[in-house]
Amino acid sequence: MYSITNPATGKTIKTFKSATDEQVNQAVRRAAAAFTSWRDTSIDKRCEALSRVADAMLSERDELARIITVEMGKPITAARGEVETSASIVRYYAENAAQGLAPQLLAEIEECEAFIERQPIGVILGIMPWNFPYYQVARFAGPVLAAGNTLLLKHSSQCPASALAMERIFAAELPVDAYVNIFASNEQIAAIVAHPEIQGVSLTGSERAGAAVGAAAGSALKKVVLELGGSDPFIVLDEHKLDEVAATAVASRLNNSGQACAAPKRFIIIDEVFDQFAEAFVAGMEAVAPGDPSDPGTVLGPLVSEAALKSLHEQVTDTVAQGATLLTGGHRVGDTGAFYAPTVLADVGPGMRAYDEELFGPASVLYRVADADAAVALANDSSFGLGSTVFAGDESLARSVANRLEVGMVAVNGRKPNVPALPFGGVKRSGFGRELGTLGLEEFLNRKVVTAFERE
Repeated sequence: MYSITNPATGKTIKTFKSATDEQVNQAVRRAAAAFTSWRDTSIDKRCEALSRVADAMLSERDELARIITVEMGKPITAARGEVETSASIVRYYAENAAQGLAPQLLAEIEECEAFIERQPIGVILGIMPWNFPYYQVARFAGPVLAAGNTLLLKHSSQCPASALAMERIFAAELPVDAYVNIFASNEQIAAIVAHPEIQGVSLTGSERAGAAVGAAAGSALKKVVLELGGSDPFIVLDEHKLDEVAATAVASRLNNSGQACAAPKRFIIIDEVFDQFAEAFVAGMEAVAPGDPSDPGTVLGPLVSEAALKSLHEQVTDTVAQGATLLTGGHRVGDTGAFYAPTVLADVGPGMRAYDEELFGPASVLYRVADADAAVALANDSSFGLGSTVFAGDESLARSVANRLEVGMVAVNGRKPNVPALPFGGVKRSGFGRELGTLGLEEFLNRKVVTAFERE
């Protein structure tokens, strides 16, 4: 069952029935039938269509933002920003796909030329989460459609309104059924992945979901991209601009109410500046109060659901019961809505839930380490490997530490810019494959090697 439940009030606004097995099969067949015409559409025409999609998203920015503020509690100002970012991703592929898909000369051999032709492969299934309802879809759909594939989108059951809005906007500019939204159940996913018309799968979600989809895709011999969880380290190696760094840490952690896989969650601080950083960081977290997400001044909205709040609170309380120190927060705010206080833990060690698990909400862990080597060892002592951040006045030291981190992305002395040209993805249990940039365009293509001989 798909439903719109406002997390700020706890009220369910509308429900939608999940698709039947026959409706799912029809959706796959429709997307497959559309592939022939979309594949044969020139790259220039495909890019023109995507450019119009980006224009439409911007023209409807305020309404699209309102939908996800109600649907998953994103503060309205951030929601507008997400729409703008999503439109920029679609436009990036509209403007750059032709170059990225151009034939690539490999070598001029004695008797022939060898080159790579990049060609679409068919229907790609996208399984998207609730935390960035438009952004996640845009970074999947943009490169998939630009490449000439068609797609079947299974969005989170918490985001039916935004899923339908995206389908409407894309469908208005594409051939019929090139973009098909389906309210499928989790139980139907394995059968969809195994369907002979599905040629690839992209999932952004939890480790559990990634393992299940990865197993189904492997069994069916389908290409899969997995963007999973993260417990990103934020490393501070000296006192350089420490107050500014602490403010950056707070803003990074509270982005999307702490519900972002690539947000820093483990703050690893060198011993000599730990107390100063901790004081500034805790004060910064306490200064941000949860509020009405429809208010343009609100920075921290509710968690997506009461279940999400309960899960986070259990992680925090269990960790404290195991001996961790609660520096601030650790409780819900108010009697209505899924609001949780910004929370900071310290003295967390191996075996505690906050050490081993991802905290998906406005909760952080502070770690004190002796030196850069200890910081690297602690940062890498995680099953996750998505992103990371390193701050130091000594840039060579910061770069050295960055190079030793087992992650897919690292920012040195700043936050990673959220621009479409930069690929996104991780290693270890954070998944594999890349989205965005030219690497995202390459994921669901047939890179066909062609050798052309001259005939006299």
